[in-house]
Amino acid sequence: MEKDTIADLIDQKYNALIEWIENHPDELWTQGPEGKWTTGQHVLHLLQSITPLNNALSLPKFFVRYKFGKANRPVRDYDAIIKRYKERLAESQGKTFKGSQNMKVPNLTDKHYLINRIQTESKKLQYKTKKISNENLDTLVLPHPLMGKMPVREIIMWSAYHVEHHLETLKNNY
Repeated sequence: MEKDTIADLIDQKYNALIEWIENHPDELWTQGPEGKWTTGQHVLHLLQSITPLNNALSLPKFFVRYKFGKANRPVRDYDAIIKRYKERLAESQGKTFKGSQNMKVPNLTDKHYLINRIQTESKKLQYKTKKISNENLDTLVLPHPLMGKMPVREIIMWSAYHVEHHLETLKNNY
């Protein structure tokens, strides 16, 4: 998938999420199905996911290469990434990783702030995706808590799908 297509996909997925959240009743922001995350927690989790990615993409490329290494395989396509993610989710049996364990429930007063933050971070990711070289997209790797090290192009495509995954969960259960 080309850089502009990935950036457009990020824009599309985050806009759909934000539109859904803005039209979702405020009283459901702090409530979710029994034993499941609230709408606010889903948004906070997505923010916790995209912010470190943007931070990593702001680092000097030589540092990323030094810290995490280089890709040792060709980049997978979008569908292969989604398939592998679903397999890994099934294997993990819904285990939640570090930053999202015992997550606080954001207050309703935090809703607009979190929406603005996620909107800003998604725009940053779109910009960074368009600006990074194709070589760096395909050779630099970053760690993912469930998927292991992934080429940057893959982790950005995964990020777009991750939003879709959570939006579908919200639509189906909330």
